[in-house]
Amino acid sequence: MNISPFSTIEQLHRAIRSKKISSEELTKSYLLRLKTIGARHRAVAELTEDLALRQARIADERIAKNERVGKLHGIPYGAKDLLATKGIPTRWGSPGHSDQVFDYDATVVERLRDAGAVLAAKLSMIELAGGGNYNWAHASANGACLCAWDKSRWAGGSSSGSGAAAALGLVGFTLGSETSGSITCPSAFNGATGFRPTYGRVSRFGAMALCWTLDKIGPICRSAECCAAVLQAISGHDARDASSVLGPLNLSAPKKKLRIGLLPEAFDENQAVACKKAYQDAVEVFRKLDYEIVEVKYPDLPYWMAISIIVDAEGASAHEHFIRGPRFKELADVSQVGGFASALDVKAVDYLWALRFRTEALRANEVWTKCDCVFSPVFYHAAPPIDRPFSETFANMGGDLGPANLLGWPAMAFPIGFEDGAPLGGQIIAPALEERICLKVVRDFQRETDYHLLTPLGTA
Repeated sequence: MNISPFSTIEQLHRAIRSKKISSEELTKSYLLRLKTIGARHRAVAELTEDLALRQARIADERIAKNERVGKLHGIPYGAKDLLATKGIPTRWGSPGHSDQVFDYDATVVERLRDAGAVLAAKLSMIELAGGGNYNWAHASANGACLCAWDKSRWAGGSSSGSGAAAALGLVGFTLGSETSGSITCPSAFNGATGFRPTYGRVSRFGAMALCWTLDKIGPICRSAECCAAVLQAISGHDARDASSVLGPLNLSAPKKKLRIGLLPEAFDENQAVACKKAYQDAVEVFRKLDYEIVEVKYPDLPYWMAISIIVDAEGASAHEHFIRGPRFKELADVSQVGGFASALDVKAVDYLWALRFRTEALRANEVWTKCDCVFSPVFYHAAPPIDRPFSETFANMGGDLGPANLLGWPAMAFPIGFEDGAPLGGQIIAPALEERICLKVVRDFQRETDYHLLTPLGTA
């Protein structure tokens, strides 16, 4: 069996189960890639080599005993560095938290350990998940994380290292988190596939809080199928996270013919020639697959204004002690310092308006009477350069300013094309708790196309 760093979870599972390769051998090969390719892209926050080798040997012992094991057994992965790992630094991407170590594991880390997965690395992220409205790619204790396809470009944020590591084949899969774009953005910029679950689908116990009412944890992998395997392992209610949903995750494909909604898109106004073509080509693939295509529109409401206020207010509250403390100004991006400091002054009336508006925004669920999911570009352009501020480079990027994150809807981002040699990403957004729709549509697309199978030059 031919195993490559870019093998799917299913391929790695079959190879380990059939003893074609041991978990220890696989782990050592990924550790080498993390130390070399990962270091060159600044994707690694902390290598967990000793733990990984111990977990791999335990995994191999179970295989030697012919015990029944699950799909993730023995497969090395990387976790965004906002997830607590017992005895291992968890720095939240922040220079001001360089000595932070927890004495417990996050729930998702526990669940992956129970599934037999091997933690090989903590992965780079934007400091404090970017809650202070960062303006530079270097807003991280590790510096700017570099795009898997072009090291002059940014890997995206705030799950920077997770997106780059998945696309570079540094581990079998990764975990990221999203408040408002932090899974979909690095997935799009690196040509990876990322699954943002419904709010509450995955426990956040042990994860750094940026925004209690918006934060979500999900996988970033190389395919929809891989994302599904990981989400299945980490989802489920957790008594330590009161916001976690009670119902079980259902990823079985819907039986009915699905309708895909297309939003009004401003390709021409944003000079998005390559993205327009990639988007149109993707729509033709969906038509070929017999999906019904319909035009839809969200109610015209200030979704993004509400998200911004909620992130500022809850982020300042979550990190108030640090913001008022002696190490606050160690943050790498001065925009973060200013943003978090000013967020302390968010008025209660504004925050309460945003929470009340969220109820009004439920009107956006009307879109699901016309379609079963929405397809849109993640951004109109590929990843921006690392040496210019986002206040310049994001002028024509577009992005999801709709109700999806505010209302906790699931989405899956996936590669649909290229612009000047760098990936472009699309996303399927579905109603709350309907992750199975995202999975079906993207899985069908990836069975017809090969964008998710392409790998950056020099990384094989």
